[in-house]
Amino acid sequence: MADNRKYYYLKLKDSYFDDDSIVLLESMQDGILYSYILLKLYLKSLKNGGKLRLDEHIPYTAQMIATITRHQIGTVERALQIYEKLGLVEVLDDGTYYMSNIELFIGQSSTEGERKRRARQDVRGQKALCGQMSESMADICPPEIEKELEIEIERELETGQTAPAPFGKYNNVILSQTELANLKAELPTKWQHYIDRLSEYMASTGKQYKSHLATIRRWAAADGKQSGMPDYSYEEGESL
Repeated sequence: MADNRKYYYLKLKDSYFDDDSIVLLESMQDGILYSYILLKLYLKSLKNGGKLRLDEHIPYTAQMIATITRHQIGTVERALQIYEKLGLVEVLDDGTYYMSNIELFIGQSSTEGERKRRARQDVRGQKALCGQMSESMADICPPEIEKELEIEIERELETGQTAPAPFGKYNNVILSQTELANLKAELPTKWQHYIDRLSEYMASTGKQYKSHLATIRRWAAADGKQSGMPDYSYEEGESL
């Protein structure tokens, strides 16, 4: 069976953390956290060429970035402002966040095996070239090939796979089309009510959740046992 998957990966030189902008970033209060979020954003932007978008029409907002990176909205907003000042992120005319240095880091292959084979061939070729050089030219070919750290993106893009989309009053409730269909089937008259209520609750409290579908199901189950507002103690262990 043919492997139709595409793999996107981040290539970082071993000097990445010595770059002036990264050193300045990590020297700030909460700088290590901002550096960690920056790596997440690089990974999230790979399949769109450095643009932080849900799809070609929907750019990520700060609230959506907070949701997908599982960090507080205030932290993400401060991080984005700092990235802009350091030239790590640009805001395009349509409001899309663009990772400025992504061209230096992005990699892609059609299969994992193909990518690894190319990497091995590059290493063998460079070693063979070094071996053919005379001792007088040895300083031109250093004994160690420059190291790169490759961080594999967590999600493999399957052919025909539908990306999750934002819903709710504040566009911060993330559901796939399958999850939305299941929600409509389970709560045919109240699915929109629960999406909007979760959207407003997250926007007002800054809380984030691992699964928005699971949270809505918990709220609906709580409402089925008692009248009025759901018992938010059901959320413990799910919020981030």
